[in-house]
Amino acid sequence: MTVGLTPTFTLTAHQRQRLQVLLAALIDQKRASVVVPAQNPSSGFWFGGGNMIETPDGSIWLTGRYRNFGDSRTGLGAGQRGLECAIFRSQNRGLTFEKKLSFSKADLSLPGREVISIEGTALHIMDDRTIELFISTEKERAYPDGLESFQKPGTGVWSIDRITGDSVETLSAAIIEPVLENFDRPEYLHIKDPVVFDTLDGGTALVFCSHPFTWASSNSGMSIRPAGGAFDPINWEIATRGAAWDVAATRITNRLAVPAVGVFARTPAAYVYFYDGAESLRRLDENSHAASRPRGYSCEEIGGAFVGDALPAPGMERLSLTSPLFISPYGTGSSRYVSTLVLEEGILAAWQQSQEDESQPLVSHMLPHADIEQLLKA
Repeated sequence: MTVGLTPTFTLTAHQRQRLQVLLAALIDQKRASVVVPAQNPSSGFWFGGGNMIETPDGSIWLTGRYRNFGDSRTGLGAGQRGLECAIFRSQNRGLTFEKKLSFSKADLSLPGREVISIEGTALHIMDDRTIELFISTEKERAYPDGLESFQKPGTGVWSIDRITGDSVETLSAAIIEPVLENFDRPEYLHIKDPVVFDTLDGGTALVFCSHPFTWASSNSGMSIRPAGGAFDPINWEIATRGAAWDVAATRITNRLAVPAVGVFARTPAAYVYFYDGAESLRRLDENSHAASRPRGYSCEEIGGAFVGDALPAPGMERLSLTSPLFISPYGTGSSRYVSTLVLEEGILAAWQQSQEDESQPLVSHMLPHADIEQLLKA
């Protein structure tokens, strides 16, 4: 499947500017409030990497993973890393959240598939109201033949599994099934960070992050599940990595329909694809005589966005070509894993944000529809 890099529509300069203003108001770094703190107020501890859904009773559910200090490039010897998948419920329209479910690494392990670390997760409501929870985990497994020397001690291979239930409350790891894994294409060996949503033809899109066996980059791929089928085929790269601040990583984390108001009232349906970018997957030392800038590196990504068509074959235009759109004003500047939820009263956004103590809790911000209409006015 070939994916175009240019949308079927063209934004005017005014539309692009209005959309960028809207996104800055939605991902408001100063007005955001902490909704799920990290387990420790220090570097290497965070909560995020999930999404939000609204169930028919008006509850808002969010999922994510607690991550404690560690380094995915060096194995468990460097810390606990992805520790726990947790699901929270809000009954006051996203103001506060209460933890309801939790899955440990032991809970998610199967014979021969012991989980070493937990990464991105995603909740999804199917047409029959079945709840799906997608969880990406690193499992004990050897690298493909001929590439064994690239595998660090204590590391495994990442893949995505699924748990289902009649409701969020009934989700259980007693029945967990593999959804997506890859051992045939080592240049995309590790698959994680699921982003799940419905397609226009009744199918389901699963966007995922991949890393090669060398851990030199991060890409965004996609799998489609037709109605009643399984996730297949796979697009290994639905968007190119950037040319500057995001040259090493382009990890899509969310899709948001552009509100059809104001300057977008008469345009074809458009979507914002939020992504995390990084200039390197290693820490970079700056030259004291060069411009100081937020760079983004492994585990400290910063945020950007595309505008594009609907999947499964989106054209995409970068809104963050030479610089990121979303940087935390605190700590390391890391701002990533954006998730959005359109509600009756506005758009609720949540993301993982660095703090002064360098922990990265989940923060959120609600942008009312009246403000959206004002920001996008013609």
